[in-house]
Amino acid sequence: MNMSYPEQVYRGDSGEVSAVFRPVNTPPGTGEAGEDAIHYLATTETTRGEFGLYRVEMKAKAGGPKTHFHKSISESFYILDGTVRLFDGAQWIDAHKGDFLHVPQGGLHAFRNDSDAPADMLLLFTPGAPREEYFEQVSQLADATDEERARFFDKHDSYFVEQ
Repeated sequence: MNMSYPEQVYRGDSGEVSAVFRPVNTPPGTGEAGEDAIHYLATTETTRGEFGLYRVEMKAKAGGPKTHFHKSISESFYILDGTVRLFDGAQWIDAHKGDFLHVPQGGLHAFRNDSDAPADMLLLFTPGAPREEYFEQVSQLADATDEERARFFDKHDSYFVEQ
């Protein structure tokens, strides 16, 4: 495969001031810091659709989503602290600080915190997708009909499989 740089996006000759700084004390997008929280580090909006980067804090025994795949986005996991169980489509792996898993489009995967301690990881989606709405509304599906649930997951490129 012949890899090359992508097509130029910026066409100017002198650069511009356009960086976005996010201080460490910015409240999480969902949840409570130190518990179960998702921090919106770089959203699709701020990266112009290039990627989405999120920090996920999970309390002890937080569990996680069932096995699923995405058709249009890849998902990568980087463990910052604790133990996160990652499913790579074939097996569950106890991932620790510094471990990384990349799942291309179509790849089966899941993650969970089954340990007695909190865990912290980065999630990277490429290309960017508006995952914030997914994170903010997925917990509200308990009373949804099967049709509403299917529409929600289809809209958010999340296809769950029985395991």
